[in-house]
Amino acid sequence: MRPFETLLSLANLLAFFVLAIPLPREVFWMRYLVPIALLIVIAQVLVEGLRWQMVPAYTLAGLLFLVWVLQNIVPLNGPIGPILTNRLVVGLTVGLGVLGLVISIVLPIVLPVFRFPHPTGPYQIGTVTSHWIDTSRPETFTVDPNAHRELMVQIWYPARTESSSPHAPYILDPDAVATALARLHNYPDFTLKHLKYVTTNAISSAPVADDRPNYPVLIFLEGLTGYRQMNTFQVEELVSHGYIVVGIDQPGAAATVVFPDGHQIVGPSVNNVMQPLIHQSFSPAETIPQLNGQAMPLGIIPYFAQDVSFTLDQLASINTTDPKNILTGKLDLQHTGVFGMSLGGTVSAEACLKDPRLKACLIEDVAMTATVVQQGLHQPGMFITRPADTMRLERQTAGGWAEQDIVQTQTTMRSVYDSLPGDGYFVQVPGMYHIDLTDLDLLSPIFPTIGFNGPIGSQRAHDIVNAYSVAFFDKHLKGVATALLDGPAKPYPEVLFETRRP
Repeated sequence: MRPFETLLSLANLLAFFVLAIPLPREVFWMRYLVPIALLIVIAQVLVEGLRWQMVPAYTLAGLLFLVWVLQNIVPLNGPIGPILTNRLVVGLTVGLGVLGLVISIVLPIVLPVFRFPHPTGPYQIGTVTSHWIDTSRPETFTVDPNAHRELMVQIWYPARTESSSPHAPYILDPDAVATALARLHNYPDFTLKHLKYVTTNAISSAPVADDRPNYPVLIFLEGLTGYRQMNTFQVEELVSHGYIVVGIDQPGAAATVVFPDGHQIVGPSVNNVMQPLIHQSFSPAETIPQLNGQAMPLGIIPYFAQDVSFTLDQLASINTTDPKNILTGKLDLQHTGVFGMSLGGTVSAEACLKDPRLKACLIEDVAMTATVVQQGLHQPGMFITRPADTMRLERQTAGGWAEQDIVQTQTTMRSVYDSLPGDGYFVQVPGMYHIDLTDLDLLSPIFPTIGFNGPIGSQRAHDIVNAYSVAFFDKHLKGVATALLDGPAKPYPEVLFETRRP
């Protein structure tokens, strides 16, 4: 919990006890903790912001104050006095008070305003966000025939920052993203509204670190119904080790994309709209799916992959003249890689197949398209996933992962890995679930208990993913060799590691 939230829970606890237990005259002043708790409510809302998980604590503070007022102004020998001293009434009040205390303390702990660990690299982190329009392509995810493809892009980069600078928010449009996530996944709209209070280790528009002339560039692609910041744990670690990371919000893939003029493109239905389009890219069917009247014979993945090539074009322009006057000349576009989680990994592989400007490809826990399987990749590639048994365990405890999905993911990733003409790495992490490859496993500390997280644990999964991600890009974009990629590593004995050489 945040500081004022913790203080409020403590004040409510003490207020409850001073009302429930007769106090000696010497400490009678402690009864004034009751109105103080109500003042802390006001301070918490003003300083930290109201969130629904704290509503039971707010309500409890108000009810305790009401009891305090009644005890102090209602005479015991009056008409209401016998009611207030009735044992049944007192018992019910105490019981409800205990229940209220438990709920008010547990709820903000179960769904906290979480924090990101500080990354391990030497660099601080800056970030900027841009809106780009590809006038050469129509927007397929709208019925407007005149709409062009638009992207929201966030760039994180090594920075020079002051320790007193305010940290950037996790999500720039938290209400819209939280609402879209809730509706796509069928839970109440308010569930994730507290994400607006989560901050990162980045500083908005900080000056770029100047110890190097430029930095290798990585493009990050989100998963289906995700958002561009969904792997901030991994992005910040890479940036802290000297990379510029470009996260793309792709309309159609993202839960929603909010543009500067306020309009949104909300992610379409996964089952009714997206699954046929995605499946067509994996196993082309004779009946060609359509999207807003446009036939998609190769499915949706090639369309998403074009966003990567457009992004590389835009980055080249920024490197010449950055409108924000921050990144000019700082992007080493001769050493560019891509990584993606889930659907983003599928799109990453497709982009690597189509665009030779990408020099390294990191794919996380997802099947490969028929085209990528048939033609293979030519860049060094790393695949981070887990054994089929762990996928089946996830199906039992958290749902998803039909057997055909498991087989398709395992066989297509393995096929592409086996066909690599150059360096390749196959990293399997037993006990790691799909969610553990994202920030979403930070949403609640009870996820492991109820089976949403893998038994390996969130922090251990993130440590492994970060270590192998940095090692892979260090070797193939910076030319820095690392023993971690030579074979099984003592720091990570649970990892099943394979490598191939040309």
